[in-house]
Amino acid sequence: MRNGLLRAAWCAGLVAASAFLAAPAAAQALDPARSHFEFDLETRWGQTIVGHFPRYEGEVVVLPDGRHEVRIRLAATSVVVEGSRRYTRFARGDRFLDAARHPWLEFRSDPYAGELVRSGGPLNGTLTMHGVSRRESFVLAPSDCARPARDCDVLAHGRVLRTNYGVESWRWALTDDVNFRLRVRLKDATP
Repeated sequence: MRNGLLRAAWCAGLVAASAFLAAPAAAQALDPARSHFEFDLETRWGQTIVGHFPRYEGEVVVLPDGRHEVRIRLAATSVVVEGSRRYTRFARGDRFLDAARHPWLEFRSDPYAGELVRSGGPLNGTLTMHGVSRRESFVLAPSDCARPARDCDVLAHGRVLRTNYGVESWRWALTDDVNFRLRVRLKDATP
């Protein structure tokens, strides 16, 4: 009888643990009205070229173990270089982002503790651009409020080398560094 109770308790614990592990992760979408994704790079003559991605998809997922994961997709087909239609066409074109063949830039963070958005620090993950995936790190700024991404922006920045992603054209005119700046807010989850 005792062995039967122990076996039943063990089976019940296994079922409960597997239900917890199989529990769906909760996701919160980024707020398109208050989030912004920007980049800049410099010419060899010291001019700064600034652009942004007006179309994107993104969410913060709370994993079953309580850690978080950020998933962001930036539409290369929508990239805009401020003040220049010609540079915008170039950025989308086959000699730079090649948006026709590689329509999205994607970043998926490693799981991280939720406290990171309050304290600031490195956010590591995988960036896929131009068909190449590499490990990158973005730096989150410490938060100014108690509920980051809801009551105030989450700010992040990072630098990547475009040639690491096969974006090699115009090396004589453009530096290799691409600086990304992100300002993120979540959609209000209340009905």
